[in-house]
Amino acid sequence: MATDDVHDITIVGGGPAGLFAAYYAGFRSLRVKIVDSLIELGGQLKALYPEKFIYDSPGFPMITAKQLVRQLAKQMEQYQPTLALGEMAQDLTRVDDKVFRLRTDKAEHLTRSILIAGGIGVFSPKKFDKPELDAWGGKGVDYLMHDLHDYAAKRVLIVGGGDSAVDWALHLHRIADHVTLVHRRDQFRAHEDMVRKAHEAVTVKTFFEVKEFHGADRLEGATIYDNRSRAEERIDIDTVLCCLGFRSNPGPIKSWGVELENDGVKVNPASMESSLPGVFACGDIAQYRNKLKLIVVAFGEAAIAINHIAVYLDPKKKISPGHSSGG
Repeated sequence: MATDDVHDITIVGGGPAGLFAAYYAGFRSLRVKIVDSLIELGGQLKALYPEKFIYDSPGFPMITAKQLVRQLAKQMEQYQPTLALGEMAQDLTRVDDKVFRLRTDKAEHLTRSILIAGGIGVFSPKKFDKPELDAWGGKGVDYLMHDLHDYAAKRVLIVGGGDSAVDWALHLHRIADHVTLVHRRDQFRAHEDMVRKAHEAVTVKTFFEVKEFHGADRLEGATIYDNRSRAEERIDIDTVLCCLGFRSNPGPIKSWGVELENDGVKVNPASMESSLPGVFACGDIAQYRNKLKLIVVAFGEAAIAINHIAVYLDPKKKISPGHSSGG
C-alpha cells in the first residue's frame, strides 16, 4: 500500500519521546504521523515495564509506565496525529530534495522530515548464556515482566544489579511471599536511594550468582553461590526474574545513511539533527557527548528536535515558539 499524502514529519517510535514529540509538532502546527512496530503506543517502556513506577517524570511524584503513556497519548491526541502501528520501518530514501519515502513491512509513507525516536532500537533481553539455566525459560524463569500480579504470593528470585532489578524488587515485595535479590558485585548500577530502599525491603545477596535451577516441570528452587568463597546455598523459589540488560542494535536504520555512534544515531545536540539533513533523532537512540539517558532528557530533546524541524521545513519560522501557555 502506498500513499501520496505527504506529512510534515514522520516520527519513528511511539514511546514517551515520540509521543511528546508528536504533541509538540502539533503545537508547532505540523502534520504528524507516528510509525511504530508495536501495535500499541508506549514503546519499549510500556512493552517491558508497564507496571513499573517512574519517579523522575516532572509533575508526578510517582507514576506507572502505562499511566505515563496514557497521559502522553492524551496530550498528543488533541492534534490528531496519524498513527501507523504494527509497522516495522525498513528503508528510507529521498523522493526529491523535499520529500522522503519511508517504507515499512506494510506500507510506504511520504514525509518532509523524519524524527527517529526508536528507544534502543531493535532489542532483546540478555540471558544467562548457560544452556542449563536458559532451558528454564517459560518454566518459571522470566526475562521480561508482563503482569505484576503473576508474582503475587510467590517466592521470587531476582537476578541483576541495574535499575530494573532493584525497581522490581521494590514493587514485588508488596505482593510476593518473599523476594531475594542477588547480584554478582556489591556495586549496583541502580539509583542509590532505590538500592538503599531495596536493602530495607527484601533479602539482598551481593557477590552471589546462580549455579543451578531445580524442579520437575516447573521451577522449585535454585542453588546460588558466593563468587568469592564458592560457598553454595539452596533456596526455595517459585519464579525467577532475570534483569540482565538488553542487547540492542539500530536495526534497519543502519542502512539509512545516518552516522552512527554506540549503536545509536549521532546528532548535533543543539538541534538533534543527524548527519543526514532532514533526519533528526531524540530519546535513547540519539547519541552525543555526555548523553544522559533519562526520560526527562528525552522530553527536552524532543522539543529541541521539533523546533528545529519547524525551521528546517520553513526557514521563515522562529526556532522558539514562545511559551506554551500563550499558544
